[in-house]
Amino acid sequence: MIPPPPRSGTVGFIGLGAMGLPMAARLARAGFDVLAWNRGRAPLDAAVAAGCRAADRPAEVAAGARTVVTMLPDLPQVRAVLEGPDGLLAGRDPATPVRPGQEMDTLVVMGTVSPVAVRAVAEELRPLGVSVVDAPVSGGVTGARDATLSIMAGGAEDAVERVRPYLTAMGSTMRRMGVTGAGSLAKACNQLVVAGTLVALAEAVVLGEGGGLDPAALLEVLAGGLASSEVLAQKRHHLAAGDFTPSGPARYLHKDLGFVLDSATDAHVELPLSATVARLYAAVDDRGLGDLDNSVVLRLLREGNGTPRPGHPHHTTTKD
Repeated sequence: MIPPPPRSGTVGFIGLGAMGLPMAARLARAGFDVLAWNRGRAPLDAAVAAGCRAADRPAEVAAGARTVVTMLPDLPQVRAVLEGPDGLLAGRDPATPVRPGQEMDTLVVMGTVSPVAVRAVAEELRPLGVSVVDAPVSGGVTGARDATLSIMAGGAEDAVERVRPYLTAMGSTMRRMGVTGAGSLAKACNQLVVAGTLVALAEAVVLGEGGGLDPAALLEVLAGGLASSEVLAQKRHHLAAGDFTPSGPARYLHKDLGFVLDSATDAHVELPLSATVARLYAAVDDRGLGDLDNSVVLRLLREGNGTPRPGHPHHTTTKD
């Protein structure tokens, strides 16, 4: 039996991965009663240790919180927790009105998902009395831990206002971008810039190496000028050292670039750079490198150009 809320403002939270766990912990630290569920038990235990309450199944989360946040990889995982006898929608019927204040009436999808597909989900849930707010984030695990995420929300104005206190507790920047799907479209734009910048930085390293430049020295100079960016700041070590230990797996960017291209088709616009970058990340995934850091596109380009890696006997560097 789940005890009554110890604090005001119960919010459900489903998906306690690398991002979701610190986000749920931040909500609890902000004073909200967080009713959490996760498929694996260890993250759920960690959430309880951080001040959350544990539910045994998603249906209990929906019964105990008007607003439910999901931080899951994609919409198939969201649908999996919505459906079935233990799902968030268990017992819902279009002919049965939602009991105000007693069960879930707002679903906040915070994973990176297709803008087109999340609008379809919103249409499906509307007859069941559930509003959908898509609110993907940018800022990585560090932003989740420090509550400095940039949050891009899409949804009806009243729905976004209902969930604003939760979103602002998890991020330093939160803006409503438009109707449902607009948040995910903004995130697709963000991922396009991230992926395009990573490819440009990787090409710069390959070009510099081809002329005998040291990658670390080159990236230091780029970071001090107009080419500086948050992407460079966070990925500089990976690119300089060829260390592709994942902080953001490349396969996620591959997935996100698919959303970029789908959105371009939906909007009837041409994105030649996006198409090229998407092909490169598809090649990364095809070569079995998708679980490495998204900067591993550098390895792909090095191998394609026959460029020696740092430490290779034929690799040379310039002297001061």
